[in-house]
Amino acid sequence: MFDLIIIGAGPGGYEAAFEAARLGLRTALVEKGDLGGTCLNRGCIPTKTLIHSAEVYEEIRDAGRFGIVTGTPSMDMKAVQAHRKSTVDTLQKGIAARLKAAKVAVSSGKGTIVDAEKKLVRVTGNMGDGAGTAGDDAEAAGNNAGTVGDSADMPGTVLLEAPDILLATGSVPAIPPIPGSDLPGVMTSDEFLFYDGEPLKSLLIIGGGVIGVEFAGIWQAFGTKVTILEALPSLIANMDRELGQSLKLSLQKKGVAVHTGAKVSALTQAEEGICCTFEEKDGERHCTAQAVLIATGRRPYTEGLFAEDCTPGMERGRVLVDEHYETSIPGIYAIGDVNGQFLLAHAATAQGLRAVRHIAGLPDDPKPDWIPSCIYTSPEIASVGLTAAEAKEKGIAAKSHKILSSANGKSVLTLQERGFIKVVYEEQTHRILGAQLFCARATDMVSEFAAAIREEQTMEEMAAVVRPHPSFCEMITEAARVSPPGTLSR
Repeated sequence: MFDLIIIGAGPGGYEAAFEAARLGLRTALVEKGDLGGTCLNRGCIPTKTLIHSAEVYEEIRDAGRFGIVTGTPSMDMKAVQAHRKSTVDTLQKGIAARLKAAKVAVSSGKGTIVDAEKKLVRVTGNMGDGAGTAGDDAEAAGNNAGTVGDSADMPGTVLLEAPDILLATGSVPAIPPIPGSDLPGVMTSDEFLFYDGEPLKSLLIIGGGVIGVEFAGIWQAFGTKVTILEALPSLIANMDRELGQSLKLSLQKKGVAVHTGAKVSALTQAEEGICCTFEEKDGERHCTAQAVLIATGRRPYTEGLFAEDCTPGMERGRVLVDEHYETSIPGIYAIGDVNGQFLLAHAATAQGLRAVRHIAGLPDDPKPDWIPSCIYTSPEIASVGLTAAEAKEKGIAAKSHKILSSANGKSVLTLQERGFIKVVYEEQTHRILGAQLFCARATDMVSEFAAAIREEQTMEEMAAVVRPHPSFCEMITEAARVSPPGTLSR
């Protein structure tokens, strides 16, 4: 018997397993696919690997701007994909080694909760692969940490038992009911990430959220004619409006056709590729592309997770949880995408660590409410905390201070696109409430603002930190300077 069974080995699951093992809990980790989950295999890491290839390609192509004379580069998608695979393989091996060192028992197969009271999980599939199997001896899994045994009515399956279960099964692409979405050449990010054919001449992306705009940036850099269709009035509509407007202008400047308020009605096969029919304010329009990427978001993955009478409270496909990430069934927890709160890998990790500490009976860490959101476009986009509009909705008297990157030495010498940092702060106390960044290294710098919000720092306190020159992070100091030194203290 284990102390904890975790279903799903993405960043939420495997980091929770490391924490549980560190705290002395005999832990089993169940994964039906590859270690690393969506993030490592079909999400964060593969997309950023392709983004890096696109950035290198652009730097070589435009090296003349820096006084470097080169030939015309060309794209080899098979080599690009080989780099992606090598990166993923290296990180997978690292996770497996860490799990083995932590004596976490790994079961490779589909995990299903079959008894919510006894906390029984049936694992069906290719058991035995991974970093040590459930059923290994004490050296691998902890004293007496084994399986209940093969299921008598289902030979080839294994039953695991523990007083607590942690669900970290992630999400899958959400596909809207568009006629023609099953045509050849119509893909979700799961398939499109592995494309290794000749560089596409044209690409239509349905959806202007994080996934859609990141792929637009990749393929625009590769020289593909890219079109984005977004049904909402703005790109990345769940973020600050100015970020969406700035991103749209940036993409259009690079040749990407962006249509917001565009509702797709059908996809049909055409001689030139795939024809998309969509509605805009001025009526019905058509667009034809060699391939179509459906990037309309993701949904929690719960298929086959619960046997009859074992389903916790759910809403619109997501598992409902309390402040400890415990479901309506005592002893069953859900973290990350499957609970639908934040569809972000680092949010899943933070939730997993907090849930494990609660399971171990330790005092709660502060609930991770202020989660940074990052988009790896060029320029990068990052946001944390409240926007000015959200502060107003909450009845908070707030102001915002924006600075442009055009005065930053590192931005100028590297010929970065014009960007900005905007900080939202409480009017009376100058306490930092949020920040929105549209500039180079935004995804690295946003962590300073996340820490400032957590520590309830004022603008003056953030501006007092000495940052190196020249650096991109000098912009943080400038963004936090709203009053003469010494005019406000707490």
